[in-house]
Amino acid sequence: IISGQQLLIMGVTFLLMLILTYIVRSTKIGKAMRAASYDTEAAQLMGINANRIISITFAIGSALAAVAGVLIGIYYNSIDPLMGIMPGIKAFVAAVFGGIVLGIVEAFLSGLGFSMFRDAAAFAILILVLLIRPAGIFGKNVKEKV
Repeated sequence: IISGQQLLIMGVTFLLMLILTYIVRSTKIGKAMRAASYDTEAAQLMGINANRIISITFAIGSALAAVAGVLIGIYYNSIDPLMGIMPGIKAFVAAVFGGIVLGIVEAFLSGLGFSMFRDAAAFAILILVLLIRPAGIFGKNVKEKV
């Protein structure tokens, strides 16, 4: 069942996507953005102020991130300054840990002469982790109150 909040979020997201597409494809700024992203030096030689365009691009991206934050706040009924940082740090640590484990397993299999099974072993480990710990290795299972 889709709630009213989810419909609002989808509607705002779709509207912003259309606006961004219009800006990038149909405006002078959008044309300059595309030119600067393709070849900054050539764009500057054609008279485009690349630093200004880069600043505008960052401003648009920041505005979209701000709207996303508001939409997340509406959906979860709370906003915490660490909402984006803490899961990001944990995800980085988990990715490093997972990479080390997969690297050790692949090296171990290669050392035993089973290098042809390296990829299969890596995918088997990933599937096992997803089956055993769906929230991730360091994730916490949270019961949702209804």
